[in-house]
Amino acid sequence: MKYFDYLDYLEAEAMYILRETAGQFERPALLFSGGKDSITLVHLALKAFRPGKLPFPLVHIDTGHNFPEAIAFRDALVEKTGAELIVGYVQDSIDQGKVVEPTGKYASRNALQSVTLLDTIQAHAFDACIGGARRDEEKARAKERIFSHRDEFGQWQPKKQRPELWNIYNGSLRKGEHMRVFPISNWTELDVWHYILREGIELPSLYFAHRRECILRDGQLLANSDFIYKDEQDVIVEKKVRFRTVGDMTCTAAVESDAETVEQVIEEIKAARTTERGTRVDDQMSEAAMEDRKKQGYF
Repeated sequence: MKYFDYLDYLEAEAMYILRETAGQFERPALLFSGGKDSITLVHLALKAFRPGKLPFPLVHIDTGHNFPEAIAFRDALVEKTGAELIVGYVQDSIDQGKVVEPTGKYASRNALQSVTLLDTIQAHAFDACIGGARRDEEKARAKERIFSHRDEFGQWQPKKQRPELWNIYNGSLRKGEHMRVFPISNWTELDVWHYILREGIELPSLYFAHRRECILRDGQLLANSDFIYKDEQDVIVEKKVRFRTVGDMTCTAAVESDAETVEQVIEEIKAARTTERGTRVDDQMSEAAMEDRKKQGYF
């Protein structure tokens, strides 16, 4: 006899939220980065609406500085599932003069994504955007509700969020507003990995240990790339590494690792003394870096 375990509970909650989103909103979309959390969301959505197709498109905000492995995985997933893919390009926002590309050693297009994301939401009239954020990732994300309101400017104001009453989610909106929805908000990094193991979910090779040329900078290992400005203080090294998160190449650092399987990754995370977001350079810019970006419309 199979008992209903904690992964079954988390899965059921996430599928309920996804179905509520499809039922309450006219034009929802699933924000897809090519990372493990959004890949898990796609898997959950496929199960929630089986045998039908996904009732909403995948939306990827492409900085132009993505890991090639993540883009290749995205395209293969879309072909395999038959999902609709909508891509918003940060380069278009730069060309239109809506954002100015930073320059210099620590330059990154990561923060510019907010403008491209909000433009894409407006262009396609999305009233709900499903994201893979989790409360355990970072303190700003811990403040988000499952249904998290955004005003007519796409901005988030933590103190003006609507209360959630148990599993009753309020999706009412005024014209121009939209909702961000976080079905796996109650999951931890380990929960995601245990679920990936149980369900046999495929991931980009970036998540598993491999030898790679890296830039050693300020104690972080960044993947060597033409997108990153380098100077004489940067040291190029070859290391066996993997990535705990997958974002823009300019701000996503690797960790040294020998974990080549999901089981080994789980054991590595159990013993880790640093947080998952500790490998994101963009989160280290200030104490409130993530919250500041989210207020401007970030994921």
